[in-house]
Amino acid sequence: MPELPISEENLLRPQSPYAISKVQADYLMRGYHNIYGLKAIVSRSFNTEGAGRGNMFVTSIIAKQVMKLKLKESSKVLIGNVNAFRDWSHIDDIVKGYCLLAEKGNAGEVYNQGSMRTNSVLSYILLALESAGWRVEKIETINETNRKTVLDPLQRNNDEMFGLSFDKTNVDQLLLTDELEFALEDEGIWVYTDKGKIPIEFDSRRFRPAEVPILLSDTRKIRQLGFEVSHKLGDIIKDELNFYLKPSGRF
Repeated sequence: MPELPISEENLLRPQSPYAISKVQADYLMRGYHNIYGLKAIVSRSFNTEGAGRGNMFVTSIIAKQVMKLKLKESSKVLIGNVNAFRDWSHIDDIVKGYCLLAEKGNAGEVYNQGSMRTNSVLSYILLALESAGWRVEKIETINETNRKTVLDPLQRNNDEMFGLSFDKTNVDQLLLTDELEFALEDEGIWVYTDKGKIPIEFDSRRFRPAEVPILLSDTRKIRQLGFEVSHKLGDIIKDELNFYLKPSGRF
């Protein structure tokens, strides 16, 4: 069984140099508290998103490409692993959590911060297209061998998974229940919309050598202090898309 949702007691298993650096900082702060009495609190923030997010992160990569499509400066989306699930939070919610921890958190303790929902990279792309003005009707793999097709991929549901009820899409549901998976040999995905077909092409260079398949936070500890999530996934997507409409955010 997957260790989901991820609580503060879960074992730390970093899968990249970046993640290893986060774990080192985690132990460093707790060490300073335990050894020297420093009033340090560890916040483990899951994926934090917002307008102006660095161009090396997948949400900005998606938003930038979708806006290029909208402005007719590109004809496709190029991406890596679309099966990965992430717990995306709006930066405003995370900063609100930092302030709450500074005021009410217990020194030396660890608090998760996240949305307590998880959605796939593929859903992020499709929802970004929807937010930018396309109505997504169907998706299917570009490679016709063993073709995979999903009708109405953005249909929403709140079915319980991992002991939680959270907003997800039809394609999320299929991926989470192992009824669907996309591989490099599928070459990519055709997105059928009310304005024609859009190709999502898979780029082997963008697949990580080690990938965490699902991130889903358990934030019950910080919620006991009064924390609440104010932003939906759609709010994050709109903010990131709108950033690329401003001169400062252009390509």
